[in-house]
Formats: sequence, C-alpha cells, structure tokens
Amino acid sequence: MLKILGPATSSDAFCDGLSRRNFLQVGGLGTGLSLSGLLAAEAAQGKRPSAKSVIFIYLVGGPPHQDMFDLKPEAPAGIRGEFNPIATNVPGIEIGEHLPRLAQMMDKFTIIRSICDAQPEHNAFQSYTGRNQRLPMPVGGWPTPGAVASKLLGPLHPSVPPYVSLCYTCTHGPYNEPSPGFLGVPHSPFRPLGPGRADLVLNGITHDRLGDRALLRKSLDRFRREADTTGMMDGHDAFTRQALGVLTSSRLANALDISQESEATRARYGKGNTKVMIDGNGAPRVPQSFLSARRLIEAGARIVTVNYSKWDWHGASYGTIFNRQREDHPVLDKALTALMEDLEQR
Repeated sequence: MLKILGPATSSDAFCDGLSRRNFLQVGGLGTGLSLSGLLAAEAAQGKRPSAKSVIFIYLVGGPPHQDMFDLKPEAPAGIRGEFNPIATNVPGIEIGEHLPRLAQMMDKFTIIRSICDAQPEHNAFQSYTGRNQRLPMPVGGWPTPGAVASKLLGPLHPSVPPYVSLCYTCTHGPYNEPSPGFLGVPHSPFRPLGPGRADLVLNGITHDRLGDRALLRKSLDRFRREADTTGMMDGHDAFTRQALGVLTSSRLANALDISQESEATRARYGKGNTKVMIDGNGAPRVPQSFLSARRLIEAGARIVTVNYSKWDWHGASYGTIFNRQREDHPVLDKALTALMEDLEQR
C-alpha cells in the first residue's frame, strides 16, 4: 500500500489535519494541486497584482461567522441561531439578514471559508500574524504584516508612513495590536490617535530652521552611533526621518482630517463616539475610522489597521449574542459597503 499522508504535527497542520508538506506531496502525485502547477497557471494568465495597499479591519474579539457569512439554515433551530439567510447578488451565495448592503455587493468581495484559528482563542495576535502565541517564537516575536511591509517595501510616499494604525488601545490586553516582533521598533505602526495629533504640523517653524536642526542632530547622533551596539540608534534615525517627512508636508495631516470630505460622504459611513469603549474593554464603535483608513491609503500608506467595536459577548450581562448582533451588524454593514464603494470608484 502506498502511503502518501504522513502524520501532521500540531505546529504545521491545517485544520483538516493535513500538513503543508502533505499538501505539496499530494500535488506531486498528479492531482492538479502541485505548487509548480499553481504557479504555472498563475503565470499563464499574464496578470500582475495591482494592489499596493491593505486596510485590515479587526473586529475585536471576533464575531460569530455562522450568523454573518456561514449560516446553517438546515441545522436544528437550537443550533443554527435566530437569523435567516438572505440572497446576495451572486447566485448560490447567501449571508445574514442584517447585512443587506453587503448582500448587494457580494460580487465585490470574497468569503474565505478555509481559514481556521491558530489557537482556540480570539485574541488580536493570531488575527494579525496568523500565528499561535503559545508556540515557541523567534527572539523578539513574530512581526505583523504591516511591519513586514514597512521592512521589505518601505513607504510609497516620503511624507506618509508605510504602516499606520488607527487602532484604539483596549484595556483588555489581548485585544490590542501586537508589536513589530523581531523586525524591531523602526517598523512599528505610526499611531496618529491621541494627543500627539496636534504635533503633525510645524507650528510656526520654517523648513529652513527645521533643516538646520536636522543637520545638528545628525552630527551629534553620528558620535553616539559609534557607541551604540544595540541597533536602537538606527531605529531612532528611522523615526527622525519619518518625523521630518511628516512635519514638512501636510499630506498626512490632511489625510487624517475627514472634515475635508463632504457631509454626504461622511454620512454614508456613519459616526460613532470615540470616547465610548464598548463594554468598557473593547474598541469604540467608530465607523468613521473606515473613512480615515481610505484617506490614508489614498495618501500613500501601505497598511492601515483599524479595530472596531467589541464582538466578544458571551451573552452574560451584555445581553444576548443575538441582541448585540442586531446592534452591530447594521452599523458595520453601512460603513463597510461605503468603504468598498469608494475604493472601487476612486
């Protein structure tokens, strides 16, 4: 008997028990799944990906997919939940009844059903990295995709950091965006939220004076760098270069100023209270962050991250899961479709 499936370890197995190596081995037996075949088919299309930027929206805590995009209408009532599926503009695909706008844009996005969690927890680390936080990690930890893009691709525009985080700090630590890992501090996200927002302009300092200060700082730092063996000075220089680019251009500040959008555009996204952290430990329900993310991408950011509301309900004192979904789904439906429409049309 020819055995082609070796044992899958906990560190390299997919959710169906197959390991990555097994997957490639299966392809090697002519099933049409070989890596070389996939690459050849991709090359034959003669298309190169055109996307240069990503908006990553983290729904804090993780919503129940079986009530949004993977309903089970044939399951018994006690299992399938209270909501009904509705038809979309793609024949054969149905989604949750509280997402009617997304249902009419189904042809504009993709539902990926093959993803499973790296560990049985709903924390931000595995959502951002795809890694299991409980397994051994390299020194410094695994980086986020934004940190990787910052390291390998760098900025699209000198006045706009490649990696921008619009994430609010949650009091529950596991909900927060992870560090840049072993790529280091220079590839941390730029965080414009908070009191530092006012420092994005020069406040009366001319470009010439700022240039003189930069030359002086560069001369002093050259001596300090000779004694620095940790690499932190290089990181400091990266931040200084980024700060100078930001301060000598209004590009980033303008991108963050959503008041420059028409009232009608802002209304399409909706507005939430940035001071109200949902359930006290989640992120605020602020759909206007989606508009800010779109403006940052247009200004030249490569990766923009957004955390939105709180979906880790468990029923309890917060009301039933179904009541909370009736609150959150329509707001998300409105903001997300507004974002998708703008990205397509602009």
